[in-house]
Formats: sequence, structure tokens, C-alpha cells
Amino acid sequence: MDNGKPNWWSRPSSTPEAARIPSPPPTGDVTDRPGAGGADDGDFPLPAPQPPTTTAGAEAEGAGVTDLTEATGVSGAAEVADAGPAAEPEAAPAVLLTKSEPPAPGVATPAPAASAEPAPAAQLASEPLHAPDEYRTPPYGEPGPWAPAPPVQHPSAPVPPQQAHVPPVPPQAHSHPQPPLHQQPHSGAPGAPWVQYDPWGTGGAGLPPAPAKKSRKGLAIVGALVFALVTGVIGGGIGAYVERNGGLTTVELPQADAEDTDRAPESVAGIAASALPGVVTLHVKGGGSSGTGTGFVLDTKGHILTNNHVVDSARSSEDISVTFSSGETARAKLVGKDTGYDLAVVQVTGVSGLKPLPLGNSENVRVGDPVVAIGAPFDLSNTVTSGIISAKERPITAGGEKGDGSDISYVDALQTDAPINPGNSGGPLLDSKARVIGINSAIRAAGGGSGEGDSASQPGSIGLGFAIPINQGKRVAEELINTGKATHPVIGVSLDMQFNGDGARVGEKGKDGSASVTPGGPASKAGLLPGDVITKVDGQRVHNGEELIVKIRAHRPGDRLELTLTRDGKELTKTLTLGSSQGA
Repeated sequence: MDNGKPNWWSRPSSTPEAARIPSPPPTGDVTDRPGAGGADDGDFPLPAPQPPTTTAGAEAEGAGVTDLTEATGVSGAAEVADAGPAAEPEAAPAVLLTKSEPPAPGVATPAPAASAEPAPAAQLASEPLHAPDEYRTPPYGEPGPWAPAPPVQHPSAPVPPQQAHVPPVPPQAHSHPQPPLHQQPHSGAPGAPWVQYDPWGTGGAGLPPAPAKKSRKGLAIVGALVFALVTGVIGGGIGAYVERNGGLTTVELPQADAEDTDRAPESVAGIAASALPGVVTLHVKGGGSSGTGTGFVLDTKGHILTNNHVVDSARSSEDISVTFSSGETARAKLVGKDTGYDLAVVQVTGVSGLKPLPLGNSENVRVGDPVVAIGAPFDLSNTVTSGIISAKERPITAGGEKGDGSDISYVDALQTDAPINPGNSGGPLLDSKARVIGINSAIRAAGGGSGEGDSASQPGSIGLGFAIPINQGKRVAEELINTGKATHPVIGVSLDMQFNGDGARVGEKGKDGSASVTPGGPASKAGLLPGDVITKVDGQRVHNGEELIVKIRAHRPGDRLELTLTRDGKELTKTLTLGSSQGA
């Protein structure tokens, strides 16, 4: 075949085929034949047969050579010459089979034969059948005499990472010379020299030095430090923003669902919800002054009960304004008032939907009972406070600002710790059933004063509040609504208010020099005399004249009282029926 390669690419023929190879006819002297080594020979001369050499290179080249005599069966040159007729022109390439490469260094090169006789068979057997393959490719993958075996190479030890350049391993003593550069395989890189690929090589002088490997541990540490720095800066910025702006998103806090707002009737919330519609705030102007107080609705006719000192400065209905818990406002007129009881009644008209508060019984109150106070302290309307009954029948006096004693009120009060402040005056004190048991009237201030009029000594509640019992308030309110005046129970004596002893002493004379014991009065009928000292009323101890007045006014006119008194060192008991006097 003709594929660009020499036509000797075939296996050595068997003996019959070798016998049929034509030999060129002798034309004269052997040296004149082509390949005979003559002067005109254009081919390589045939060397004389030589015994096999013992050098390493010869051994390598002869490792796969088969004796030509044994392979072809030719015994001599004469037999080759007599094998057939004259050779055709195409038989010339057969002479090329005797072509050999220059001898290796150190091997003696035999001189060409000068005789014209054909070479003996032994000499033909020592020559290679084919010319050396310049591509080093043995036919059919098998080694031939013209393809020396490559030297054995072993993988070298791994290159340490810290070495920048590994020196090339020196070639072995019997390694074959490298082919020319144009025959070496390309490394694949543009512009790189052509080199032969060696999978077991460790590098050579022509290869670039292997780059030193960088430490992955160092890179990891540097990366971790950079990451920590970046995250720290970002985290600090986010934290500062959240602190200053309250977060990155809208805050939604959890909240309980809507539920029933009704409360137990006996709870503070239940009491307040029931009583607030019947509580009002009063604003009064008149006499060059103004004030704020509280009141509560008595009936559907518009009657409202409050303290006398709340409306005392009013001269007409134009001076009194009433505001309900709903915010509705109306004018009110003064129906009646009483200084001794510190109570007053006003009335509004043209107002619908009034809700009167139910009245309780102050005789049923016990110390420790829970109470709720509603009012407008410091003009803060609809204020609800709670506490308990701290004491009962606490004799107090309030007022006295006029100097003549005409404005002094005497109250056998209920004491409570429910906070009461200026503005609570006239408001209701409620029990656990939202019933009125008292009218808030006075407080005990830290400075020692009492009553709402003593503003200089009333900084605020200290837990000592006093309310007029509703039993007394009901009687007085009824009298004020029905007659415009209230009556006071009396015993018909004048008391010595300067007495410093224990008890209330009957004076020697009255105000205008009259008798200290009213003739025909309740005391006179009971047998009281000037100078008697009253120490008890219905068994309750009294320590001064004010307490005696308080105890008497806690009753209605016509009530019977039992008085315990001391006369000339002896203790006596007198019983009398209370009289009546017109209140101021």
C-alpha cells in the first residue's frame, strides 16, 4: 500500500516467500553492483559479517533479531544469486534491507568487502531486514532490531512543597538519545518547545520550575480574620441603627383579644360603672370666688345633694353649673342649705335620663367594710378611689372661717382611708352594693387642720377622710327639699366651751347673760343644773363640748337620750327627749 510510509512495513516473510525474492543479475565486478561498497555505489556499503557484540547497545538492538539464514532458509550467497532470473527494476528496494545505521560509539565498524564475491549467508544473517524506523515504531507494535528498547524509568520521590525547583534526574547510562525537536510531542502550550512526554519524569532543565504551593492554613486564618472584621463592622452598624431607630421593621406587640368588659357588681369596677351616671361635678362662681365640688342625684326631679361649703358663695342659679358624667351641662338653683350639718341641695331642670343613686343605712356599716369614693379632686371629674371604713362616729368640726362660729359644722363622721382630696366634697361614699352610706366632707391634713376650707394645710389626702353618715344626710336633705330649712336636735343648755376638763360642762350663764339651762327645755325637765359635767351620751364617752354637740346632732329631734353626768363628785344619770331648733 502507498500511504506515505516505506513499503517495507510488513512482517519478515516465511522461507518460501524469501526464496522467491529476485536477486539482481551480476553485471561484472561485485563492487560495481549497487550496495557492494564500490566507489560508484550510491547506497550504503554492506559491512562484513561480524559476530554479535557484547556491548549494552548491541544487546539491546539484537534482542529481537532472528537469524536470517534460519528465517529464509538461504545457505549462501550462491543460492541467492541462482534464485531466479534477472531482477526487474522494482526489485531494487530489496537491497535497502541491508541498510544499517551508523555504528554506536565504541563499536568497531567493519570495512566493506573488496571481493566481488557475494557475502556469505552468515553475513546476511547478521544484517537487519529493514532500515531503522526513524519514527521508532516497530511493525504491528512488536520490537524489531531497528527499534532499541527505551531505558527503564521509575517514578521519583514526590517533590517537597518548599522546593522552588527540582533538579532533573540524570539520564541512565544506556538511555537512548532523544529524537529531534521536530519529532518530539508538543506540550500543548502555545509557543512551548516540543518535548517528549515522559509520565515518570521529574522535570528537566528545559521545563519551568514548579511553583511553590502556598500554605492553605495561612490563607484560612487570614480569611477568618477578614470575615470577623467585616461581620463585626456590619453587626455594629446594625446594632446602632436598631438602638436609635427601634428596629428594622415595624414592631407588633402581642395583645389579648377583646373580651367581655362586664365586671362583678360588688367589685370596684362594677360599683363605679353603676354609680358614675348619678355623680355630678359642680362649678360655683360668686362673691368674688369660685370653687369645684361634687354631688349626686337624689331623685328624678333633679335634686342633687352636696356640701354647704361647695355652694355657700353662690347667690343665684346663674352661679351654679352642673356637669354630668356623660358631659352634659346644666344650670342649677339652690334649694336649701344648712351650715351646722354642712349640707345643701340644688336642683336642675330640663334634664332627662337622670339616674338617682340608691341610699344605704349608715347604722349597718362596720369598721373594715370596703368602700368606694367618687368625685372631682382638683377638678378631675369622675375620679374613683377605694378603701375601707377606718372608724365610725368620729366627732369632727369643720368650718369656723367666719370667726363667730356660725359656719362651724359638727359631724359624727365615718372615717375612711379612701383617698379624698379638695374637690371630693359632696361626693358619695359607696358600700359594696353601690349604695350611698356617706357624703364625703372633710379630710385631716398633715398640718393639723381639718375641713376643706383650710386650703393652706390641705396638701392632699393622707388617708384620713371623713364623711357625713347618710342617715343624717337623708333627714337633712328631706327637710331642705320640703321646707328649705333643716332642724337641729337640742337639749336646751349653754355649754362652757373653755372648760379644759374631761367632759362637757354646763355653763353658769348663757350668751346674753340669760340662764344657761333653758327654762322648760329638755334639760330643765330632766333636772340638769349649771355646772354639771356630762361625760357620756347613751353610754359613749364624750371629752369636750364639741363632742357632745356632735353626738346630739347625730339624732333626730324627739329622740330619747340617756346622759351620764358628774355633780359635786357624784355620778348621776338623766334621761331626756330631744327638742328642735331652726337651723341657719
